[in-house]
Amino acid sequence: MKSLIRGAVTMVALSFVGATTAFAQAPKIAFINSQKILAEAPGRAAAEATYDREMGAARVQLQRMDDSLKMMVASFEKEAPALDSARRTARGTALSTREAEFSKRAQDLQTQMQQRQSELARPMMEQVSKVLDDMRTQGGYAMIFDVGTPTSVVVAADKSLDITDQVLARLKQLGPPKATAATPTIPTQRPAGVTRPQE
Repeated sequence: MKSLIRGAVTMVALSFVGATTAFAQAPKIAFINSQKILAEAPGRAAAEATYDREMGAARVQLQRMDDSLKMMVASFEKEAPALDSARRTARGTALSTREAEFSKRAQDLQTQMQQRQSELARPMMEQVSKVLDDMRTQGGYAMIFDVGTPTSVVVAADKSLDITDQVLARLKQLGPPKATAATPTIPTQRPAGVTRPQE
């Protein structure tokens, strides 16, 4: 009986040693809060200011198109009763064509604004990605998790594994990334056919 107990104790001890060895060889991991990093990353304020300025120009164009179209519709509705059938049909067709042109132009502007947003964010995102990869290599981390996204499933973690502040410190040392040479894709001139509404 004693030998059985000694054997069981020995097996438990060996299991514990094995588990400790396995634990010691577990891959080194860390985590970051990407929302905090992107909110405080150098260059973000400048990129947002540029985007807001260019967005303002696009909004002005969209407002002018909307105002112009409303003015044309009001004019047509006012004059339609005095027009003969053929002229009313022709004016209605022309108005529908112009409405379709403006709608297409508005969609193009929305697409261009989205593309411009990506262009402005790209240098910052690339710099963050490079810093994370460098820190992963230098720190010997097998993986770096992101707990700053809505899809994060980590419910608890050792705070000492959080390298968010270290990443931010490295980014601030580097300073704002160099902006891409891409020119704004949002034209600032008034589109053809768009007029200011008359006072």
